[in-house]
Amino acid sequence: PPAQRLELPQFQYAAAAARPAPASGVGPLSKEAKVKLFRRLFQGRDDVYPVRWQSQNTGKSGYSPACANLWRPVVCKKNQGMDCNVCSHRLYPPFTDDVITRHLEGKITAGVYPVFGDDKCYFLAIDFDDEDWRDDARAVLQTCTQNNLPAALEISRSGEGAHLWLFLANPTP
Repeated sequence: PPAQRLELPQFQYAAAAARPAPASGVGPLSKEAKVKLFRRLFQGRDDVYPVRWQSQNTGKSGYSPACANLWRPVVCKKNQGMDCNVCSHRLYPPFTDDVITRHLEGKITAGVYPVFGDDKCYFLAIDFDDEDWRDDARAVLQTCTQNNLPAALEISRSGEGAHLWLFLANPTP
């Protein structure tokens, strides 16, 4: 029997928003168009954004809020063991088109804080990294496709997992 459509009336999904507009000419999107598409899909806070870091000593990596004062002599005390969370000199730069451009060019790895002050967001991310991540990711993507839910799947940086992005038309709690 055909798969039943999954009804989620409380959400309105933006199938059109997840697809780039048809190109009027031939060729790749311009830098400006890529930034505009990124902003449309990954709507989040503009007042702060995370950047990826990796310890040269331990190899450990993660994301932390970008700080305009990071490693500035006299101001930044991180090299003296101070945690950025308690630093009185932390200064969060805004999430600008330039930050997105540098991210898309591979110069930095920036993230988005998707939850706004009203506890709503425009996209969801699902992380698959357990033993059966391939089958799980395929199954969720297939469910999204069968139900016309705009989703994108990417393989994790390590190659040992995946992320599924689900895009929403309206801010959703």
